[in-house]
Amino acid sequence: MLPNQRKIRVLVVDDSAVARVFLTKGLAAYPYIEVVGYAINALDAKAKILRLRPDVMTLDVEMPGTNGIDFLSQLLPEHPLPVILVSSLSLRVFDALAAGAVDFVRKPDGTESRESFFRALAQKIVVASHAKVVPPRRSAARSPLSPVSPLSPLGRTGGLGGGIRQQTIIGLGASTGGTEATLEVLKRLPADIPGMVIVQHMPPGFTKMYAQRLDKLCAMEVREAVNGDEIRPGLALIAPADLQARVVRMGTRYTLACQPGDKVSGHRPSVDVLFSSMASQVKCHMVGIIMTGMGRDGASGLLEMRKAGAYTIGQDKESCVVYGMPGVAHEIGAVTIQASCENIAPVLIQHLKTGK
Repeated sequence: MLPNQRKIRVLVVDDSAVARVFLTKGLAAYPYIEVVGYAINALDAKAKILRLRPDVMTLDVEMPGTNGIDFLSQLLPEHPLPVILVSSLSLRVFDALAAGAVDFVRKPDGTESRESFFRALAQKIVVASHAKVVPPRRSAARSPLSPVSPLSPLGRTGGLGGGIRQQTIIGLGASTGGTEATLEVLKRLPADIPGMVIVQHMPPGFTKMYAQRLDKLCAMEVREAVNGDEIRPGLALIAPADLQARVVRMGTRYTLACQPGDKVSGHRPSVDVLFSSMASQVKCHMVGIIMTGMGRDGASGLLEMRKAGAYTIGQDKESCVVYGMPGVAHEIGAVTIQASCENIAPVLIQHLKTGK
């Protein structure tokens, strides 16, 4: 897979001896990965990071003593090491992502094969080895659940007022680094934002919890979509994991179809599928936003949207954890304007208010 590069050095951190053996043996099957050691807790991990100099660390969120979240908060400001969480289904995963972890996989629970688990983990390790680790600001780390950023030009009670907002549908796609990046955008938007559909690459089981988390932190309503949901102002729908999400026009109304289907661009749900459906179905004004993530999912779909008259925004390289998806979109001419993660919301609001 990486014939011209040295092996990716991985440190496995888990308090369970069974889990450590499972991960170490499973990752050893990939010729481009070298497990350089393991640690049983945060203190052990910190010492071995300094000695072994790994490229990537896998980390269990729940550990005795210092848990994974506190460990990341202490570690990353001094040692910005890409971290992949290996966790059971838990809301604490999102706290760990907010603390600076790059991505996560769900611990096997019998619903997926050993091979598919390690394939996903190995792929995420490769992506993480190229990721930009940005430790959270101390103020953000102390108060991760603030409802709307004080940087928002509107605040929680502000709104768009009149204008084109009632005739707009917004699509947003993200992958690695996107859980926090998407939150940074949504928490700066008002409650009366036009209807939004969001595709965030995520393992099954987590999209509902992610939607619930965003709903608590943002001014608009956010929830996991179900097949047939109407897209309407004030509502952001998160596409459910393992289903393809397509916008469907029904007269002057728009709904979201969430159905089984083949993977597209390597993903289900796929940003390309969402964006392509918007390009072909949406007859009102539309906006496409593509954010941090490895690969090219969403780039061709965003180009279709732009050719169909959409206003398109791409996250800039400097603020991306991985400048893959938005980078490809920019290269092929799919992006109207680039903006930092913090400035995407103001750019969108200005466009919705002025058309510019």
